[in-house]
Parts: sequence; C-alpha cells; structure tokens
Amino acid sequence: MHKRGHQAAGAVPRRAGRLSWGPRSLAGQLMWVQLGLVVVLVGIAVLTLVLQSRAAVMQEAERRSRAVAETFAQAPGTVRALDGPDPTAVLQSAAERDRRKADVDAVVVFSPRGIRYTHPDPKLIGKHVVGPYKQALTQGTFTRTFNASTGLTVVSIAPVVRGNGSVAGLVSVGITVKRVQSDAAAQLPVLLGGAVGVLLLSAASTLLVGRRLRRQTHGLGPAEMTRMYDHHDAVLHSVREGVLIMDADHRLLLANDEARRLLDLGPLPEGERVAGLGMDPRVVELLTTRRVVSDAVCPAGDRLLAINIRPTDTLGGQAGSVATLRDTTELRALSGRAESARERLRLLQEAGARVGTTLDVRRTARELAEAAVPRFADLVTVELADPVLRGDEPTDPSGPLRRTAVSAAQPPGGESTDTGQSIDTGQSIDTGEAIDTGESAYEDAAGRVGDVAGRVGDAADTSRTAGTGQGAAPAPAPFPADELVDYSPPAPQARALREHRAVLEPGLTGHEAWLEDFRQAGRIRELGLRSLISVPVRARGVVLGVATFWRYEESGPFDEDDLSLAEELVGRAGVSIDNARRFTHEHATAVTLQRSLLPGALPDQDAVEAAYRYLPAQADGAGVGGDWFDVIPLPGARVALVVGDVVGHSLHAAATMGRLRTAVQSFSALDLPPDELLGCLDELVTRIDDSVGADTARISGATCLYAIYDPASGRCTMATNGHPGPALVRPDGTVSFPEIPVSPPLGLGGEPFETAELDLPEGSRLVLFTKGLVAGRHQDIDIGIGRLRAALAGLPDRTPEETCQGILDAVLLPHPSDDVALLVARTRRLDAEHIAEWPVDRDPAAVARIRTEAADRLAVWGLAELAPATELIVSELVTNAIRYGTGPIQVRLMRTRSLICEVADGSTVAPHLRRAATTDEGGRGLYLVSRFAERWGTRYLTRGKIVWTEQSLADGNLPPNALTDEALLDQWDDSAP
Repeated sequence: MHKRGHQAAGAVPRRAGRLSWGPRSLAGQLMWVQLGLVVVLVGIAVLTLVLQSRAAVMQEAERRSRAVAETFAQAPGTVRALDGPDPTAVLQSAAERDRRKADVDAVVVFSPRGIRYTHPDPKLIGKHVVGPYKQALTQGTFTRTFNASTGLTVVSIAPVVRGNGSVAGLVSVGITVKRVQSDAAAQLPVLLGGAVGVLLLSAASTLLVGRRLRRQTHGLGPAEMTRMYDHHDAVLHSVREGVLIMDADHRLLLANDEARRLLDLGPLPEGERVAGLGMDPRVVELLTTRRVVSDAVCPAGDRLLAINIRPTDTLGGQAGSVATLRDTTELRALSGRAESARERLRLLQEAGARVGTTLDVRRTARELAEAAVPRFADLVTVELADPVLRGDEPTDPSGPLRRTAVSAAQPPGGESTDTGQSIDTGQSIDTGEAIDTGESAYEDAAGRVGDVAGRVGDAADTSRTAGTGQGAAPAPAPFPADELVDYSPPAPQARALREHRAVLEPGLTGHEAWLEDFRQAGRIRELGLRSLISVPVRARGVVLGVATFWRYEESGPFDEDDLSLAEELVGRAGVSIDNARRFTHEHATAVTLQRSLLPGALPDQDAVEAAYRYLPAQADGAGVGGDWFDVIPLPGARVALVVGDVVGHSLHAAATMGRLRTAVQSFSALDLPPDELLGCLDELVTRIDDSVGADTARISGATCLYAIYDPASGRCTMATNGHPGPALVRPDGTVSFPEIPVSPPLGLGGEPFETAELDLPEGSRLVLFTKGLVAGRHQDIDIGIGRLRAALAGLPDRTPEETCQGILDAVLLPHPSDDVALLVARTRRLDAEHIAEWPVDRDPAAVARIRTEAADRLAVWGLAELAPATELIVSELVTNAIRYGTGPIQVRLMRTRSLICEVADGSTVAPHLRRAATTDEGGRGLYLVSRFAERWGTRYLTRGKIVWTEQSLADGNLPPNALTDEALLDQWDDSAP
C-alpha cells in the first residue's frame, strides 16, 4: 500500500497488465452505454430517412405530373390540334408516347367542358371527366392528391391557352405514388448497410476509447486516485498563491482558497463562466485571453494583482488554462501613474476625433469644452474674440472676449442628471446641420432675399455633461453664455493672453482680488471651484481667445501633468477653430458675391403675378451654389420667366451663375424666341469653356429653362436645355407637367433647341424650380416630382406667395444638399377692351385713317393727352411698313402700365435709326419716334416682324428727352400723309 501510495503521489505510475471489459469496470460500462446510444441513434436516423424518403416521393410525384402536364399543354401543336376537326386522332398517339417516356400512369386531354380527347383506355375517350377540373380554367395549373383504386395518386391539370388568352382545353397527368416509391426503395439497402457500418465502427471506436482511458489513468484504481486527489487538494488549499483552473470555454473548474479571497468570489463558483462571476472587467479580460501572460499587473477592487496564465494543453493535457495570482498592492502607486498617463493619451485621441468635425467656429469651441468634461475638468469655458466669430483675425487679443461655449459637470451635491446629457441655452442646432457663420442668401416670407440663419452661431451653445443618476432636471448653466468678458490683471486668463502661455492655479486661495473683479465670483464660490488652468487659443502665432479648465475641490487640484495635457487639447482645437474661422471668412465672401448676383426684387409688369424662394444648401460643408431665377419684362406686355442651375457649390459656381444670368438678360433684350436664346447661351458657354486654361473649371453642365408668356394671347412658349420642366396648375386645380423637348445641358450640345407652346387660361400657375427642390442624396427625382404634384394638388386657389410657402413646407427635404430656386407665376390676361387692332392696306391713304382710329381709341381710354405723340408714332411706323415692308400689315394698340403700339408686316428687314442731314428730305420719322416714345424696338416673328413702341401713362405725353423743336414738329405735320 505504501508503494502504491507513493506512486499515486507523483512517482512513476504502474500500468495494468490486462484490460477488463466486465460490467463493473469503467471501460466495460462505457462500451455498453456507447453501443446502446449508437443503436438508438442509428434507429432514429433510419426512421428519419424513411420519413424523408416518403416526403421526397410525394414531392417527386407532384413535380413529375405537373411538369408533364405543363409541357404537353404548352407544346406547339396542342392548341392547333384542339382547334382542329379531330383532336383525338392527333393527340392520342402523342399522349401515349409522352406517358411512356415520362413514366406516368395517364395523360388525358379533354375539352374545357370535360369531354376526353385522349386516354390510356380508348373506351373512355369521348366520356366526361370526373373531378374538379374547372379550377384550371381560371386559376391555371393545379395539383391534387387522392386515393384511387390503384393507390395514392397525384394528378396535375394544366390549361392549354390560345394566343389571345382563351382556354382551348385541359391536360391531366396522373401518377401513382407507388410508381415513384419503387425508385426510393432501391435506396433502403444502402441505408441499412450504412447503419450496420456505423454500428461496427462505433464498437471499434469504443474499444479504442477504453484502451486510451486505461492508459490515461496509468492503471490506477479508485483508491489510488482518491489518495492522489487528497494530496493535491491539500497542496492547493494551503499555498498562499491563488490558483484558478479553467476549461477551453473559460468555465471555472477549480479555485483555491487564496484565489477566492483575492477575487472576492462567492461560494461554489465552479462551473460558471469567468465573465459571469462579477470580477473586475480587466481581470476577466486577462483570464479569458488565449495567450501566455507573465506577471501582468491588474487592479481588482482594492488590491493590485500580478497574474500569470499558462495553457494546460502544451504537454498533452485537456484544452484550458491555469492562472496564478499574487497580491502586489504595494505597486498601486506606480500603476496609478501609468493608468493616468494612458487615460490622458486616450483623452487626446478621442478629442482629436471629436474636435473639429465641422467648419463652424462655435461648434468647434463647444466640442473642445465637451471633450474635456468630465474626464479632465469639471467645468470648461471658451471665450473667443468677436472678430474670430465673424471670420476675421482679432486685432486686440487683450480686449473683451465673448464666451462662446460652456460645458460643466454636475456640481457636488447638486441634482444628478443622465450621463452625457447636453442642454443648449442658446438656439439648438441639429448635429447633422451645416451652420454658416457668415451671411447666406435665402428667401423669406416677403419674397425678398435676406440673411439666412447663418448667424445661428450668434446664439451661444451652453452644454452641460452631467454626472450620474436618472431622469433629473438639468441644472442651470454655471456661467451665462454669449456674454462679453473683459479679463484684466491679475486674472490668470489675462496673464495667459498677455504672455501667450498656459497658466496653472492649483488653488484659488489668495486670489480674492481678481475674483471680486470677476462678475461670476459669487457663482465660483457657490459651485466650489478651487483650481483652474487658463490656456490661450492660438493658431499660426495669433491669439484667438482663451480656454479655462476648472475643477471642484472634490476632484483634486490640477498639476503640471494636467497643464501639458490642457495645452495639447487647446493646441489641437486652436488649429480647428482657425480653419473654421478662415472657412467662415471665405464663405461670407462667397455669400456676398452670390447675393449680389441674385435679383433683389421682381420687376413690375402686367403679365403675371410672381413670387419666388431661394434657399441655399444646408448640408454639412455645402458652399454657395449656382441656382438662379429671373423675371424679365419684354416688349408687348410679355414677360420672360427664367430658372437655371450651375453644377457645383463654390465661388466658381456663383460667378458662373452671375455670368449666365447676365447673358440671359442681354439676350432677352434682343427679344429672341426661347429656342434661339438658349442656342446663343449654349454657344456662349462653349466659347467660354474653350477659352479657359487647363487649371480652370469649366461650366459645362449648366441647365436653364426659359419661358415667354404673352398676356394678350395667353400663350406661353418655352424651351429647356437639360433642366426639369415646369409644373402647371390650371384654374380648376388640375396639376400637370407639360412635355418639353429634351435638349442637352449648356456647353455639351450643339444640337438645335426645340420649343413647346401652351395656351394658359387666366389664373393658371406656372411653377418653375431647380432640381434641389425634388431630388437629394436620399431621394430620387421621380419621388420628389410625385411629392410636388401632391403638394400642388392640395394648394388650390392660392396666391403665388402662399404656393411657394406651401411647396417648401410639403416638398423640401430637411437639410437639403443642393440649392433650391423656386418661381411661381400666376398668369393674367389683358382686358379685351384695352386692345385695339386694325388691318392696314398697302395704300398711303390708309395712314390717315389709322391715325384717326388711334386718336379716337385713345379718347375712349381717357388718354387724349397722348394723342399727338401717338399719331406721330403710328403714322411713321405705318408709313415705313407700307413703303418698305410687305403685307399683311397690322396695327395694334394696347393699354397696360404703358401705351404700347405695334405695327406688324411680312418683311424681316428691321428699321434702323439714323440722323438725317440738313439737306435730306426724309429719314427723320424714326428719329422722331425714338424721341417721343420711352422705348422702341423690333422683334421677329415666324413670318415677318413687329416694330413696337412704349409710351408712359404718367402725366404729360412726352418723355423727358422728347423733342421740343416746333419747326421740326411743323415739318413733320407738313410731310405727314
């Protein structure tokens, strides 16, 4: 016994000479239990395979019958045979041939009324089909399973469909399940053979496992193994070093008394996962690692442990690990300093990711304050010079500063709030919203371009990062935000600004002088602030402001290590603030340019009642865009409606927009039709692109929609070059999107532009817009057009102003990524009583009649004081048309905001103004017309031209530059026809 005990305690164990397989031996019990389990599992597997085979048989029968039925029904000659005189003669042989080839029991073709054309039993041909076949007439192919005299049978019925969709007949295919089962039955010997093989393999493996078990126990009996366990247990529980043994899944297999004491483990932790024992997360992370750990120092509660971990499978043992733990609490101070350094490094890394996420000065200052609270400081204030907030460099860094951001932890003893909760005492700003600290153009409710809430930054952001607790109301801000603060010596902030270095005040005792001068001195004492660090915010050698970090007395004072961390935090934030300042300056410059290029107000005219909106892009980082619109009065009381878009957001896009808008206005002065005007604009863009250098952005890709509305006829002519067409709301509320011929964007074509003409009833609303209204990063343009249609349908009988606002409320996406230009025009029609037209014969004698008719109509309109000048104008224009033009000749007078006279003829030769010599007998008529009319000009028609004039209806019938030479007027009177 002594010898065997010695072997069990760790000497060389003996091996058994013979392996026993009796029912009392461990190996024998293991063998019989394993064999029994294998028999049960094999039986279950065979039963499962049989059931699966039966299910597969049914599926195969259904598949085969359905495939044969559909194939026969869709065969090319089936429909022709059914519609022929003798379907049976054609289909019987084909059906039998397909039945034998497909190995099915029956292929039956019958009419939609159930009369059989084919059948394996010729006696049943012509007889009526029994069964629910009519379902196939309306619902298509279906499959049914039923018990027939031949056994369980699967039948599929498929319709034979003509080309026009009607049913010519039906095909029924039946197959018995036992026919398919014969194929599956051939697999049973394989299954049974496999089961027997598994059983034999299991028996062999049991023998091998038994032999291995005998070798692993080294031939030890139960008594010997018990003695060895007692010996090891005494050693484990008496040693003053913690021991933990875990399996491969990190379940605790054994923990000695010392390990329980060091880790504060409860009773009976064995069998539980290490992660669920409530230990320190850092200890759990080490214990669950799959690598070798040597003397890793890790805090656990109020102790500092040195942990070693080794795997247990290196010498052929089971997979797992063993950990030893030693109490090394004397290393706590060293570990604390190391952890503090790691925490500072993590804080700097996180601050680098959090500070400077946007190009907004105020938000960057707020991010700096929030990054330091509460992990580094209990309260942070950031004061910046006012010029910095406007995008300029500060001129006097020692002057007053504006408190831009405040972030504070919950004061000790105060109400607790949710961790990380932020409150904004200023205007709240959505995290994803881009903020323009400069001025941005937008359209207000009055229809004028104004200042966007890009001055949102003027509302200061006061944020508080709270302590622990749930659901309490947030405490008031410790310091007022957005106020001017003037630090004077000996305040630490003043020293930091003057000396351009960080100032550390570990304690505020002895600084009563500057505290009293500081307006929040009482609040500082009330909060218990006892230590601070003031760091100047600098970039490129320029002081932009100052950041102050505060701590409560309970948090401990700042030290020299904290001073370097504060300098690093503020240094990184200073670069981001300066970048945001420069972006603000550039953005303000770009916005100023953009605002100067957009129309300040709509011109007065009688053709339409118009309103507009312009909204800049609001997505983060979006610059000024190139969308524009215009309303341009044209001769003849007409008006041009323009909306355009330049791709991109930059100064180049804004400048390009201004060039194109100026070009459109210049081309409109030529009174060109829409297609010709866009052709000239396209040619201009092409010339500009061809003349730019390689490093200059081109403007190809710009789009424009140009429409001309004539209130006299109610006709609107429009053309587009790649721009979305307008929406039209008729007086009855009907919404449509007229089809306009598509043309490529400006600078990409060379193709001719086409026009579309619309007859618009009075009161129709024409809605012109840019793509930013209906499309965005997360919305397709078709969806946006649908939303616009629905919005217009819900805005009947609205003014253009109300229509604009209603469209923006219903269609505009939050924070649009592109500019939005919207122009709504409600059409007017000229009163027929204010229009007079006369045809003119090509006879000089007709001039006098037309002059008299015009004078009489002016008298009816109450404009008799304009009669002399109007008679002169009408006489000269009609005379020129008779002498130099071709027929037909038409004269039209219109009374609008001015008196319009139009003389149309069939010639395309335009009159030219020239100064007649003293000896010339003629040539003064057109000169007189230009002097008596405010404006005059020529516009071309499809056939011919119109020479027009406009006279003011103000008091007096002559413009300020009219001739007063009585001799010249008398000469005209003498020569007038």
